[in-house]
Amino acid sequence: MSSLFDLPFEEPAPSASAEAPAGRPAGESERVESAHQRILTVSELTARIRVLLEERFADVWVEGELSNSRVWNTGHMYFTLKDAGAQIRGVMFRSAVRTLRFTPQDGLRVVARGRVGVYDPKGEYQIVCEHLEPEGLGALQLAFDQLKQRLAAEGLFDERRKRPLPALPRKIGVVTSLDGAAVRDIIKVLRRRYPNAHLVIRPARVQGDGAALDIARALGAVVTVPGVDVVIVGRGGGSIEDLWAFNEEVVARAIAGCPVPTISAVGHETDVTMADFVADVRAPTPSAAAEIVVSRKDDFSARLDRLARRVSATVEARLHRLDSRLRTLEARPGLSGLRARLAMRGRHAAELTHGLHRGIRARTAGRERLFRTLRLALETFDLRRRLGRVRQHLTAADLRLAGASAGVRHRADGRLASAAARLEALSPLAVLGRGYAVCWNHTRTAVIRDASAVVGGDRVRVTLARGELECEVTGRGPEG
Repeated sequence: MSSLFDLPFEEPAPSASAEAPAGRPAGESERVESAHQRILTVSELTARIRVLLEERFADVWVEGELSNSRVWNTGHMYFTLKDAGAQIRGVMFRSAVRTLRFTPQDGLRVVARGRVGVYDPKGEYQIVCEHLEPEGLGALQLAFDQLKQRLAAEGLFDERRKRPLPALPRKIGVVTSLDGAAVRDIIKVLRRRYPNAHLVIRPARVQGDGAALDIARALGAVVTVPGVDVVIVGRGGGSIEDLWAFNEEVVARAIAGCPVPTISAVGHETDVTMADFVADVRAPTPSAAAEIVVSRKDDFSARLDRLARRVSATVEARLHRLDSRLRTLEARPGLSGLRARLAMRGRHAAELTHGLHRGIRARTAGRERLFRTLRLALETFDLRRRLGRVRQHLTAADLRLAGASAGVRHRADGRLASAAARLEALSPLAVLGRGYAVCWNHTRTAVIRDASAVVGGDRVRVTLARGELECEVTGRGPEG
């Protein structure tokens, strides 16, 4: 099997004379061997090579540097593995590409597991990769670093976009699994620290295939509940594979797009996920998240009492300072007897106020009497009777206007009929109606009144009462 690759293809084969047995001519040896040797086609030779390679290298591990890596629209990935001395083409089919936890990039050193095969149309051997992982770095860690770098470049980790948590939320949304200990720890802490808290729990898978999409959907659903002020998303501890759903991009973007503040509570204090970077607040454990989201009720009341005492003490101190300042001002010579003068001014102001009220009442009473007088005068004026007389005048005027307009119209009709009769008598159409005709020249620009104006062969037009004739002059009669 190894003899296929021991010698270069271009190296000449051993001469027939060298291999011919002793005592037999060289030409006779060639004729014997060629009679028994089978000639292979290129396809047959390639098939045999493929069988040998696939049987010998059915499962190999190869390390090298990625080059010309590209995922086609079919979902398959084609690449080249190379080192300082050689290179080999590789292909990774769509089903295997889907399992990658990182994004292959040119220049990345990787370890590939697969089988060696032959691509018949080009006669090239290649590695059909079934598993790919970074050399010296886990695929999950590389995927985590790549996603972290991309999201950081987009500004999703910026502290300026972090929102503060509400002091006393009305409703607290929780996205976690109902089977885990996280939801029990959250309920236990909230029941102890804030018994009146209203919880809205949206169950979601937090581990396994499809868990990331389920978490994202749960985040979108819990914020649609009216009154939810803050959301806790998380789960208990586990391995990096168990917590990987919270490192997926779909979860990170769902947390970043959440319209209310979010608290990430994934795993233990040493576990760091992508959700921790994107969330507004990171809690080391689910229990700590519950302690963060609400403060103890008596602590909140005690804080209110402390603030009230501080306000009261500040007000009392300010009043004391103002009173001392007032006493100091009263002790000055120019301000002696200030209280007595103020009392006199107050009494004078009271008298002015009393006189002002008395004048306002008197003026108001006079206006009221005038109003009553005008009202009585208005009531004696019978408006309906005045309107009746006006209506009668309008009716009589309307009748006179109708009679006058009818007379004018009758006289106008008579004048119009007389003018029409005169116009009808003078109309040339009436003359034509009695059997007369009008003779024109051919161009209808002049009336022919004399027969000498035309000669034989001229064309004339004759207008009748109804219609017109086009005639040709054949002769002229004697003048009357």
